[in-house]
Amino acid sequence: MKIKTGLLLACCLVPASVLSDELTLRVQLAGGAGPVTGAVVYLNDGSQASPLRAEMFQKDRMFHPQILILPVGSSVDFPNRDNTQHHVYSFSPAKTFNLELYAGMPETPVLFDQPGIVELGCNIHDHMQAFIVVADTRAIGKTNEQGEVTLALNFGASQPPGSLSLNIWHPRLPDNTRPVIQEIDAASLANSTAEIVSIELKPEPRNEGPLDHLQKRFREL
Repeated sequence: MKIKTGLLLACCLVPASVLSDELTLRVQLAGGAGPVTGAVVYLNDGSQASPLRAEMFQKDRMFHPQILILPVGSSVDFPNRDNTQHHVYSFSPAKTFNLELYAGMPETPVLFDQPGIVELGCNIHDHMQAFIVVADTRAIGKTNEQGEVTLALNFGASQPPGSLSLNIWHPRLPDNTRPVIQEIDAASLANSTAEIVSIELKPEPRNEGPLDHLQKRFREL
């Protein structure tokens, strides 16, 4: 039986006088059952972050980190620090690539030049999964253990547009290939009331099962 868990995103909006500084948000379970950690939240305030070079490594047949946040134009290295080979790939529209069976460090990093959600897997170890969130804004962050995140806003001297797109993404969304988008009236940012968005999550995945025949073949180098 498929179980869905409702979420509420409570946006604690700051007054317009400090709009150019930051916006604090809180993600919590529906009914106040507890905070939600690891939700990626971002806002289209017009800011752009400089590309960087990051790393997502494999260890203990897992990706580290499981969620990586990047500005558009960034590149990522995928070092294998296991004693087993991996075959890293993505079929996501935002970035399709294939790092065939390897150990150690691939020769060149992978460039992520389009915004979107990139889901990663391993052809040898089916349970391995990770995500890269590529965004074209600096107003982005991930909720902490209290379900809170503070976004640094930068409208500069210009007025904010009539509406802003608030993006909320979590790996257990029913469709985790894209964020849930909530349009916020910029005028509402001056109000003290909270904007609330309801989303659904799939249940926690089961623990890793035993290795299948193909996985056992590549267990040791």
